[in-house]
Amino acid sequence: MTISSELKKNILQNIDRIISNGAEYVDARLYTKGDTEMLIIFDGNIEVNDTVYENGIGVRVLYNGAWGFAATSSISEIEKCFDKSFANAKTAASLVNTPLRMAKKPAIKGSFASPVKQNPFDVSIKDKLDFLLATDKALKEDWIIQRLLMTMFQHRHIYFFNSEGTETDKTITNVFSKMAITALDEDGLPQRRSHDLYTEGTGTRGFEMLIKPELFFNHSKRIKGELKELLTAKQLDYGKRSVILLPGQGMLQVHETIGHPLELDRILGYELSYAGGSFVGLNDFGKLKYGSEKLNVSAYGKIENSPGTFGFDDEGTPERDYLLIEKGILKDALTSRAMIAEANAKAQKEVFKESGGCSRATAFYRAPIDRMSNVSILPGNDGNLDDIIKNTENGIIVDTPLSWSIGSNREHFHFATEMAWEVKNGKKTGVVRNATYQGHTLEFYNNLSAVGDESTYRVCQVENCGKGEPNQAMEIGHGVPVLRFDDVITGERS
Repeated sequence: MTISSELKKNILQNIDRIISNGAEYVDARLYTKGDTEMLIIFDGNIEVNDTVYENGIGVRVLYNGAWGFAATSSISEIEKCFDKSFANAKTAASLVNTPLRMAKKPAIKGSFASPVKQNPFDVSIKDKLDFLLATDKALKEDWIIQRLLMTMFQHRHIYFFNSEGTETDKTITNVFSKMAITALDEDGLPQRRSHDLYTEGTGTRGFEMLIKPELFFNHSKRIKGELKELLTAKQLDYGKRSVILLPGQGMLQVHETIGHPLELDRILGYELSYAGGSFVGLNDFGKLKYGSEKLNVSAYGKIENSPGTFGFDDEGTPERDYLLIEKGILKDALTSRAMIAEANAKAQKEVFKESGGCSRATAFYRAPIDRMSNVSILPGNDGNLDDIIKNTENGIIVDTPLSWSIGSNREHFHFATEMAWEVKNGKKTGVVRNATYQGHTLEFYNNLSAVGDESTYRVCQVENCGKGEPNQAMEIGHGVPVLRFDDVITGERS
């Protein structure tokens, strides 16, 4: 939706007015569209059919080193919104011990749109439900005690303006979907198998992605077969062995033990009261051996088809493609303009040269914070999955998170997975039940011994990464190949 010249003029005039009254910096994010639709089918019944429509403006003001924020859904109250944000900044300035600053950045003008063939909001509810109900029917079996299908569609149009002359607009479209089935194993305990809609990293991300059979519907047959095997499989015994992560599990491993600990605001202590801190310190960049030489991690903001690709962040900074970890050495963090200025001041040196374009908010009424974009492990040269299995003497292959527990500073972890297969002497020997693995983050990544090639790489979608107070559930992407780690504690002591 294009905004009127009158509305744009009103916003720019208010930015100039607040600057002329002594503010150091001002920005405004205008949502002309912020639509979210959720559909849930439970055991063949429509449980949720919910659509939320939001629009409004959020304003940030930096005054004497302190932030003020205000938002309104009423266009007629834009001037009041700017005044309230300014007043909040003045109040905060009287309480600030260390003044905050914005790192310098030249003004830019630009537009971005997610590649889409069919806007999901142009598709009728009937067509959406027909597809989900057909998928539910494909999952139905007498021995399955529970079936779940979830789909969420998002469509947002956001304009950004700041006091430095930056003007951007972006249209973001996201499609998320999940299927899950549950059955009782031979001990009478529930076992679950699920599949989440993923992307190939290329192509378009409208409704056409959901109805592409190889990305979603066809997996109904696979997860039924795997769940059936799981019900009579033997328990995984406790011990140290190699662990091969398929992308569906590698995604959460990367998310929790690389993505979150490298968010700069978390490193600076901003999440301590809610989600914890980070074992990474400002003096670790350029020095810390995060993993083996096979570990190369990128904040790849330019994956064509991913929820972590958004063109410009909510400070007007273009997304970047830059390395976080190179050949195992920690190089950079997930950063924003506000946070790198604070970090460099605290370190009394230039740790970070420029913003990574990682500042995002979930809605116009939330202030932006440092978020992941497409934190991805780059493909390696250790072949495909079969090649990695052939070179594994004693291990398990694991897929899809079932539960997880993470240290408050992301220094250690414990994961349970839905599905696992045992590997002996280079061969997959069968399914094992109730697989778990655990470790200390740095030790674990330094035991990375194999990274799959491009054929094993998949872009996994996350629609609900929670962070911040009040909470913000953000959409991100993770590109992950098949990964093997050695000497990992697996299973539980009896």
